[in-house]
Amino acid sequence: MSQLTDEKNRTDLLNRLKRAEGQLRGIQRMIEEGQPCLDIASQMAAVRKALDSTYVRMTVCFMEQELGNRLGDSAKNRKQLTEVLEEVQTLLGKVR
Repeated sequence: MSQLTDEKNRTDLLNRLKRAEGQLRGIQRMIEEGQPCLDIASQMAAVRKALDSTYVRMTVCFMEQELGNRLGDSAKNRKQLTEVLEEVQTLLGKVR
């Protein structure tokens, strides 16, 4: 399978993961401090949503890269592909 080659997309994905990592550290701290389970569960749900969102974004970036390579790089194709993949990302975002 191919790797993501677009540096902007890779940076975006890494930033999303770093944010989720910070949230996880916060959850660990909450557990250590004996915070209420409901508060911890709420933060866990937020991290899961962040990771799901990152996964969807990675998938769409991959699709954009690979379909762009196969369909050619004309401005018209790129614009249409971007429009369709934005819709795909929105639809996949609704699954969570």
